[in-house]
Amino acid sequence: MSRIPSASQTVGPFFNFGLTNNAGLGNLAGPEVAGDRIRLSFRVLDGDRNPTPGDAMIELWQADAAGRYPHPLDPRGCETATFHGFGRLETDLDGCCTFETIKPGRVAGSDGVSQAPHVNVLVFARGLLKHLHTRVYFEGDPANQHDPVLALVPEDRRSTLLAHASAEDPAAWTFDIVLQGDRETVFFDL
Repeated sequence: MSRIPSASQTVGPFFNFGLTNNAGLGNLAGPEVAGDRIRLSFRVLDGDRNPTPGDAMIELWQADAAGRYPHPLDPRGCETATFHGFGRLETDLDGCCTFETIKPGRVAGSDGVSQAPHVNVLVFARGLLKHLHTRVYFEGDPANQHDPVLALVPEDRRSTLLAHASAEDPAAWTFDIVLQGDRETVFFDL
């Protein structure tokens, strides 16, 4: 008897059939939300550094500029209801998508040590039986040196978790997600 994975065992190509057709899920913060406005662009690449054309989905979860999550388990709460802290977009034919948000603030860890500003990311793509967890940190942020999660990553791999600011537009950040191979993005086992 041969065993062939069925649609219930694999992911995709289903994303463009309704999961991500709401472009509004790419805007995490309303206009009155305090903080530095940024555009965070993702590019999903395979092991050969080729884009995954239009068949990946990126989900984000982040704190506001004061390091607070819009969630009932964060007792500090957010100052405005128009900060959602959650986003979801499918990639385009070049394997890219862009979120509009604010740069997150430092988040207090359970041990009282503040984490560097970061965005939590889930990656869904064809061929992945389970979504991937990673984080985006911001290149050049001095808090990166003291982040307890980033410190767990071998030093030679930390750069795979850094978004890079555009030289022409400091509000534009890019982050490549490399699914496998050379310079594979660090993924967390959660």
